[in-house]
Amino acid sequence: MTWVWLIAAIVAELVATLCLRASDGYRRRRWLIGTIVGYPLAFVLVARALRAGLPIGVAYGIWVAAGVALVAIAAHLIWRDPLTPRMLGGVAVVAAGVILVEMG
Repeated sequence: MTWVWLIAAIVAELVATLCLRASDGYRRRRWLIGTIVGYPLAFVLVARALRAGLPIGVAYGIWVAAGVALVAIAAHLIWRDPLTPRMLGGVAVVAAGVILVEMG
């Protein structure tokens, strides 16, 4: 169950961050609901993963790394934000780091 909580936390943070971007500098206020709900929910879900026994180093590392990588990819797909070969290399390094932390 620890991984379910962590994956849910990553999804909540991803949605919150994308909603923040979609709010267009707070001009489109309806998108802020996703931000206001998503970030606290992500913290609650990470706390549940920790309570269920996931080590903090693993949980936090994967949560942050996956969030950065997924936001970069999603922003590129949705808004055509830049995603250069160097940035993709960074995403690959993040993914490799997550795998190494997981293998621990």
